[in-house]
Amino acid sequence: MKYLGLITVIFMFVACTNQAQEKNTQLKNEIMNAETTNFATFGGGCFWCTEVIFEQLEGVIKVESGYSGGHIKNPAYREVVSGRTGHAEVIHITYNSEVINYEDLLDIFFNTHDPTTLNQQGADRGTQYRSAVFYHNEQQQIATKKMIEAFELANVFKNKIVTEVTAFDVFYMAEDYHQDYYINNINQGYCQVVINPKLEKFQKKYKEKLKKK
Repeated sequence: MKYLGLITVIFMFVACTNQAQEKNTQLKNEIMNAETTNFATFGGGCFWCTEVIFEQLEGVIKVESGYSGGHIKNPAYREVVSGRTGHAEVIHITYNSEVINYEDLLDIFFNTHDPTTLNQQGADRGTQYRSAVFYHNEQQQIATKKMIEAFELANVFKNKIVTEVTAFDVFYMAEDYHQDYYINNINQGYCQVVINPKLEKFQKKYKEKLKKK
């Protein structure tokens, strides 16, 4: 019986030690994830188009469609599309900066929409479709301005870039039916006619940055 009690105590000690090690490992992973997890918020026209592009990038953890840059709280889609709330349709990106950096995201952002058309992307017109970068910190602000200057200097676009560059304030998640819109409505007319060509062009240009299937 004494040996049985000793063995029980040993097993309990080992179990407690393993649990402590697991908690330490979990805590270290959470700290590492917090250090490498960052956010980017872009407005590049209809968020149905931009969401599916950034979802395909290696290092991107999550992409949410929603609204930023307006003057009322918790706007509904019907209010945003009226143009009276001041919000832009945006995507809010959560990404791992050890896998993909902010400059890469910026480059893809500028090359997958037209940053030279004021309050318009294709047939979508209104301030809600404006080109916009909502920077989360000073580093993002500097990187955005430097990239715009580089594009302008190299005459990458025929016309002047009119992208709004402003500090991030708040992101409001769009209604559920807007999330993963392309994936859930792939055969819908807008997806076939408008999104598919943009997606194919993106996949061809940035194929080395796509998630492995």
